[in-house]
Amino acid sequence: MALKWTDIHAIGEILYDTHTDIDPLTVRFTDLMQWVMDIDDFDDAPERCGERVLEAIQMAWYSEWKEDNG
Repeated sequence: MALKWTDIHAIGEILYDTHTDIDPLTVRFTDLMQWVMDIDDFDDAPERCGERVLEAIQMAWYSEWKEDNG
């Protein structure tokens, strides 16, 4: 099943699993957007993404990261 920008929590979990050593709050949105689009199961148009979506993904990732690093 292809991931879309609206799959906030699933994307956050994947980013946590693939970038475990990075504090999500230090990632630039340009990098975050690229990392999401690089996920194998991701299939959505870049123009469907905005700052709110990236913020939500970042917070979902941070939530996962904080459980282990908080």
